[in-house]
Order: sequence, then structure tokens, then C-alpha cells
Amino acid sequence: MAQLQVEHIAKDYPTRADRLTVLRDVSFAAAAGQSVAIVGPSGSGKSTLLSIIGTLEHPTSGRVLLDGLDPAGLDEPRLAAFRNERIGFVFQDHHLLPQCTVLENVLVPTVAAGATSAESTGRARELIDRVGLGHRLEHRPAELSGGERQRVALARALICRPAVLLADEPTGNLDRTTAGRIGELLLALHEQEQMILLVVTHSERLAGLMAQQFELDDGTLKPLDA
Repeated sequence: MAQLQVEHIAKDYPTRADRLTVLRDVSFAAAAGQSVAIVGPSGSGKSTLLSIIGTLEHPTSGRVLLDGLDPAGLDEPRLAAFRNERIGFVFQDHHLLPQCTVLENVLVPTVAAGATSAESTGRARELIDRVGLGHRLEHRPAELSGGERQRVALARALICRPAVLLADEPTGNLDRTTAGRIGELLLALHEQEQMILLVVTHSERLAGLMAQQFELDDGTLKPLDA
């Protein structure tokens, strides 16, 4: 069972005047099957924290452990493989490749891993069916609605069976009705896949679907109901 431990994460950046502190001693833990929401005002460090957990940035201090492994100790090729195999990403903007079909977009992470097998193609088709787009396999992103594109992004994020799914404002570009459907789909897929789900959002509605809820303000993380 996957275990995520975020231990005393701090992050600051040098500026001409002084160092800008974005995160201060952030700690929490989650296990497979658990869901976590982090809310907070713009500029509070939510996306920075998600980038650190996703190994896209290094913390100034502290560490992130996944199943006891600190990926900061990996060289770049092994870190890239770790990120691709163990962590799934869903962003506010879907980042689909415009020249590729729905099926091809979902398979992109498997290509990065080295090869696309019959097994991975079968899983891609299954995931596309599960997000309700089985009839859209050969369509390209320009032929899809915003909600449909985000459904493809969800399927792509899950293709390698990640231990952790990180979602950064996954409903931020969608209307209220479509956002609600994407939120429900995200939770349904989380229940089926039993990964760790971590969502950064401004949406109280989406945050309320998660089992644990935290607020990040002025770089400090605390339980939302504290």
C-alpha cells in the first residue's frame, strides 16, 4: 500500500531585496485510497507544494517520501522514470498534444517509458471508456469540448497506474456543471484505482469531496476546520 510522507517542507526563492519564503514547515501524510484537498488564496504556495511533491521542484529544506524513498536522491534519468511511473498529473489546462488522437494522447506516458505494448493500449482503451469517451478514440483535442479534454487528461494521468495522482485546479477552466461532473469522475476513478489523490483547488465544492482538507495560507498548512 503506497505511503506518501511530506516532512517539514520549506521553499524560498532569492530576490534582489531578500529571500521570498513560499512554504514554511509543511508536513502531512496520506496512504493509498486516501484523498486530500489543499485550498488557499492565490499566491499561497499551493502549486509550488504540488510541484515539490511531484518532483518538478526541489524544496529548500525538508523532504518528500513515497514508500520510504526520497526521489531527491535520484539522478535525472531515474528521477524522470520515477515521476512517469509513480506520479500522475492533471493540470488546469489539459496539455493535450493537438496533433494526436485521444488514444494517442492517453498513451503518451507509456511512450516516454520506452514502448507502447498491447497491454498498455488495452488499458488506455479501458480508461477512455471509463471516462465516457470510448466513441471518441480517433478524435483530436480540437474536436472535443473542454470537459472532454479534461477527461482525456485524467485517463492519461492514470495510464501508468501511479501511486499518487496530483491535480492542480483540475476544474478551474470549466463551467460549474462540467466542473461538478469532472469532480465526481475524479473521485470515482480514485475509488477504482485506490491511489493517493491530492487536489489543489479554489473550489469549495471540489474540496468538499475529499476526505482530508487543508488550508495553505502564508506558506503554512493547517487542517481546514482548525
